[in-house]
Amino acid sequence: MATAPRDYYQILGVPRTASADDIKKAFRRLARQYHPDLHAGAKKAEMEKKFKELNEAQEVLSDPDKRKKYDQYGTDWEQAQAFNKAREQSRSGGFSGPWGSGQGSGGQGAGGNEHFSDFFESLFGNRGRSANRGSDSGTPGEDLETDVQLALREVLTGVIRRVNLREPQTCATCLGNGNIRGRSCMTCHGSGMTTESKTIEVRIPAGVQDGTRVRIAGKGQPGAYGGRRGDLYLHVAIAPDPIFRQQGSDLYVILPVYPWEAALGADVTAPTLVEPVKVKVPAGSKADGKLRLKGKGLPSATGGHGDLFLTLQIVMPTTMTEEERVLYERLSKQRHPDPRVELLHSSRKR
Repeated sequence: MATAPRDYYQILGVPRTASADDIKKAFRRLARQYHPDLHAGAKKAEMEKKFKELNEAQEVLSDPDKRKKYDQYGTDWEQAQAFNKAREQSRSGGFSGPWGSGQGSGGQGAGGNEHFSDFFESLFGNRGRSANRGSDSGTPGEDLETDVQLALREVLTGVIRRVNLREPQTCATCLGNGNIRGRSCMTCHGSGMTTESKTIEVRIPAGVQDGTRVRIAGKGQPGAYGGRRGDLYLHVAIAPDPIFRQQGSDLYVILPVYPWEAALGADVTAPTLVEPVKVKVPAGSKADGKLRLKGKGLPSATGGHGDLFLTLQIVMPTTMTEEERVLYERLSKQRHPDPRVELLHSSRKR
């Protein structure tokens, strides 16, 4: 099913009684909002379509003759013009169409005029009526979206980030007129506006999660005719950390310990997102055992902080002294349960 064409007055957000100056101002305001250079990705394609609509509406309504015909016939004013020309030719005997030959300027009967009237109404009547419905309400500005990447330490404390945006500016070439010596300005494509980079500072709160969408109110595009500014949305991505692994508001760290520290127990230093802390490794600790440091994780959505979990990894010294070798030999001669018994037993079951 075909989509009915949009009303040019609605596209520009002006009433049908708007002056030429009102139409020009409205076009410039909306050009700032829909300029394709202010958007990226799929949004850019959508804005290109809207910007094309704006240009089409401005081209017709800023021309007094075209606007008069549009007010009378709607978006089909060009077809109506051609139709009227054909009707005049028919009346003068120079047109032959699907209703039969013309009968001269004096021979066109009332029935012939009715055919023209009915056919014209079927083509343009409804559209012409719908074109009379304008809108004078303010239009909200477009929302802007951008990505921002944070480190885990920034998630812990919150951070102020500088964000680069593209803001509409009056075209320096045509001084906002949209044309130069009667021709459309090549710099701004007739919109009277160009875009310029702008940097703003935004506060990202502590505890945001990966994939969070942070809203910065009123930092989007300006609205038209008193409409409110749009918002700025930041899509947060948390960069992988070489030390800490995040799971919600909890953090996980692998903590290396020597065999004798695990066997006898020891006080060791462990990392946190702020400062290293002393932790006690219990005697008889096993590989992959976990120690919990309460409240040393990230801020949580319910208040407070998550925890930091230390996973023990038993490591051997990179070098061994003669004295250490003797001690290991003495230890090897002691009777111990075979640590591979369970592994071998399980393998036989297959």
